[in-house]
This record gives sequence, C-alpha cells and structure tokens, in this order.
Amino acid sequence: MAKQEKPKSKKSGRERWYREGLRFECTQCGACCGGDPGYVWVDEQEIEAIALEMGLQPEAFEKKFVRQVGRQKSLIEYPDGDCILLDPRTRMCTVYEARPIQCRTWPFWDSTVKKKRDWQQTCEVCPGAGTGRLYTLDEIEAARKQKSV
Repeated sequence: MAKQEKPKSKKSGRERWYREGLRFECTQCGACCGGDPGYVWVDEQEIEAIALEMGLQPEAFEKKFVRQVGRQKSLIEYPDGDCILLDPRTRMCTVYEARPIQCRTWPFWDSTVKKKRDWQQTCEVCPGAGTGRLYTLDEIEAARKQKSV
C-alpha cells in the first residue's frame, strides 16, 4: 500500500526565518528607486494621490509618467533605470508622502524576505536594511501582504 503524504501547508508567520523581526531605517539614498530597470506598479488610487501631490490632473499625470504593461500600470523610468519620480540631483523621491504602496513597503517584499539569503542580498544594496528600528514579524507580514512584489 502506498504511503499517503500529508498536504503541504503554508508557513505560518511564527515559522518564518525572520520571526524575531528585521531592522530597517530608510536613509533616503534612492538606491531602491534606481539602477536596474523594473516596475513600480500603480493603481488608480495611487495615480490620483501622486497627481494631487504634484498638482496635476490624474489624466495628465498618467499620460506623462505611467506606462501600460499588460493589464497593469507602472511608473516610467529614465533611460538609466531610475524611477521618473526620483530627483536625479538629490536622489530623493519627489512625491515621498504620496509614493505608491510598493515603495512604502520596501524592503519587506516577498522577494526580499522569502529566504534569509534574499534579505542578506537586500542588505548589500540598501544601506538602511539591517540597521535602525526593529520591525516585528506582524509589521513585516502586514507590509509584505499589502502588495506582492
């Protein structure tokens, strides 16, 4: 008779490798906003909030700063991969208070905390990762679940 395997269950938060929390303090260096090409996904509410912050109508903002990628929308980038909302001189976000959820939840993304090695790589490129305030497991999980990145 074949041995029945138990169905695999998803890890509970208490079993995660970062259950004791992780440290992070944003240095506003702009490293997470530039470099390699990528996507900063935005929805209609985020587009409206950023447009308001910039004093633009949402339609005008979207036409100038957003690109369609399949069914989703992403902020456009400068040719060097920097986010279009990153000031090239100061390296600071020009709409920091209205930045998208994806930006607000950095560095607590699925892709940066899945494995301890992923977090170590994040700490190598982000000077604020691994330092500063200790975020609890619950805070990390809440941020991670806001948007899958």
